[in-house]
Amino acid sequence: MVLYMNMKQLGKRRNTVDQVPFTYAAAPGSLRELIAETVKLCVSRYIEAMNRGEAVLSNAQIDDMAQIGKIAFGIVYGEKAVLGFQDGLFRVFLGDTELTELDEKLELQEGDTVTFIRLTMLAGRMW
Repeated sequence: MVLYMNMKQLGKRRNTVDQVPFTYAAAPGSLRELIAETVKLCVSRYIEAMNRGEAVLSNAQIDDMAQIGKIAFGIVYGEKAVLGFQDGLFRVFLGDTELTELDEKLELQEGDTVTFIRLTMLAGRMW
């Protein structure tokens, strides 16, 4: 099954979101399975990129990331992704509908669009 993920790379100057295809062996039956399978696919892609020597940041990528104040490699959260969802660190949308229940049955269709939004904690003080 192919699902499309809305993705914006860290540090890209252009304000566009690309739809990236993710191929799942079987349709995830719940949000918990969707998160787990997506993490596995991301880990596999990251390892493949490392093996090809593409995991190293180019000077252009470093410059782009420096513009937003954070230079980082692709972050892989592994098994902590479900805990991160439960802690409210990110939200998941299927099309325009927010998915809130980890174990509720999902009705995914071929070509559906999924969006993971990582929330940022703001800290500081008022001047």
